[in-house]
Amino acid sequence: MDIKVKDSNGTELKEGDSVVVIKDLKVKGSSSGLKRGTVVKNIHLTDDPDEIEGRTDKIKGLVLRTEFLKKA
Repeated sequence: MDIKVKDSNGTELKEGDSVVVIKDLKVKGSSSGLKRGTVVKNIHLTDDPDEIEGRTDKIKGLVLRTEFLKKA
């Protein structure tokens, strides 16, 4: 099972890549959100090609939609 995960620009993402958030996002369960330009390092691919898992300095355990990300 080889799932191709692509960012908003169509660039293929791989396990351990770094991505940049391209839109301010609200985060459920957190008072702070993710600002545009935030770098999410060392991503983990999921079974869903439209979602990745990652963490930032302030928020751990994020699940992000790939439509709001671009490869760093």
